[in-house]
Amino acid sequence: MLKTLPDRLESAEAVVAGSSRSETMLVDLARDMLAEKVRARRWKIFFRFLLVAFLLALLLLPLLGSLSGLGSSERHAAVVDIKGVISEGSPANANDIVRSLEAAFKDSRTEGVILRINSPGGSPVQSGIVFDEILRLRGMHPDTPLYAVVADTCASGGYYIAAAADKIYADRASIVGSIGVRLDSFGFVDAFDKLGVERRLIAAGEIKALFDPFLPENPGHREHLQQLADSVHEQFIDAVKRGRGERLADDDSLFSGLFWTGQEALELGLVDELSNERAVAEDVLGVNKRVNFTIKQSPVEKLLNQVRLQFSLFFSESRYPAYF
Repeated sequence: MLKTLPDRLESAEAVVAGSSRSETMLVDLARDMLAEKVRARRWKIFFRFLLVAFLLALLLLPLLGSLSGLGSSERHAAVVDIKGVISEGSPANANDIVRSLEAAFKDSRTEGVILRINSPGGSPVQSGIVFDEILRLRGMHPDTPLYAVVADTCASGGYYIAAAADKIYADRASIVGSIGVRLDSFGFVDAFDKLGVERRLIAAGEIKALFDPFLPENPGHREHLQQLADSVHEQFIDAVKRGRGERLADDDSLFSGLFWTGQEALELGLVDELSNERAVAEDVLGVNKRVNFTIKQSPVEKLLNQVRLQFSLFFSESRYPAYF
């Protein structure tokens, strides 16, 4: 049936009206999508800001902690910690220890420096650097005493460093001593034979594969390493004698690698008195306030240093460094 003109006009108006509604819906949808995208971008920027702020806090908090309390004019005992194994990649590394000591000595409010030690030892190189730097700083600041205070353990490289102090204090139950050197390795020759594993090694240099754990022990190589350990041991002994002088007892066991309690170490002249950090600060230095100058690594720095340390140990040309 043919539609009349009015009917046709009504149909056209309906189509136009429907088209307008569709366009309006599309515009509203586009506007909603744009608003959602803007909100998502704002949240993304917000979370990025939080991440940056968190990382900055990890890096700055140790520094702020080390500077806390320095604004006061009150005299204080400056504390520097040596905790754990002494090595380049650990928190107890020579660079950070020396920087901490320098800051402690330079502060005009420092009445004296307390070197708080709780270490089983470590690298003879790192220990030797700290020993020499302590003597240098004591020479530059003759009116500022430095006292080593032993916590649980002050052995090997830890005692190497302590020997540079004006005096050493320990608890009666502290472990002190172990003045010796060791070189560690393993021998896997028999195990490889039983497993049927063949060792293939290419080396330039007659003894480049010195004391290789996968080869039979060579008496000449062993003799060379023994001489190396003896040489480092003599350096250790000289440092202890230089630091302790006539306070050391005339006892052959002192440099044998043995260790003793704080009470026994007192009798041997390895420590001067039995005391603790608080008592040294208050009774010896005459101050009630203690400020920690130890430079502390952030969690990120600790992780990176551990990765670097493990990497260097695994790929090092010499896997048998001397250590205390």
